Amino acid sequence: MKFFTKTDTSLMKKLILNGLQELLNHLKAFNVPRTWFRARINQTDTPYNIKDMGAPPSQYASHGRANPTGIPYLYLGSLPDTAISEIRPHTGETATVAEFEIPENLVVADLREPRKHVSPFVLSDAQEIGKMRADIPFLEKLGEELTRPVLPRSAAIDYIPSQYLCEFIKKIGFHGVIYRSSVSEGINLALFDPTLANPVSTSQYNVSRVSVEVQPK
Repeated sequence: MKFFTKTDTSLMKKLILNGLQELLNHLKAFNVPRTWFRARINQTDTPYNIKDMGAPPSQYASHGRANPTGIPYLYLGSLPDTAISEIRPHTGETATVAEFEIPENLVVADLREPRKHVSPFVLSDAQEIGKMRADIPFLEKLGEELTRPVLPRSAAIDYIPSQYLCEFIKKIGFHGVIYRSSVSEGINLALFDPTLANPVSTSQYNVSRVSVEVQPK
């Protein structure tokens, strides 16, 4: 950007973000499930109380796929086993799983399969249709940033792109994002405002087996 003035650079960023907002508006999720789950590994023989199953307080909120340090989001799985898989348990451990219910009117971006959700038939202008088709790979890349496996030792750096994306999605009026799980067949919901989810009940689960899949490097 050294060949552009600050005004030029600011304008270019604005145009890019405006285009991103337009793309994301095509990814508003419909028929979002109202029931979701969050899991925690039990540290003692006493299960977690339901009041302890929400997002952590800001002073304890570490970086995640969607949130920077100090800003707690609520990460939920579509099924109990999805939620448990996300916390990477060991065989023999037990987990408390809380069921949450979310409102019907939440505006959520679905980043799982943009190619299936973005339809050119909603546009009449040929130029706009061409632009949308060209932007689909970019949308797919955004979804991959939320899904790709990240090693704990490099998470602070590797999560920055998806954190930036989610911050932008939040600022344009979305309540959260849906994305594929990187450790199970289920889907996840990152909720920007944890108070939007109402805890309903808790259940206890035994981790009987943890599956590992390897391949030559």
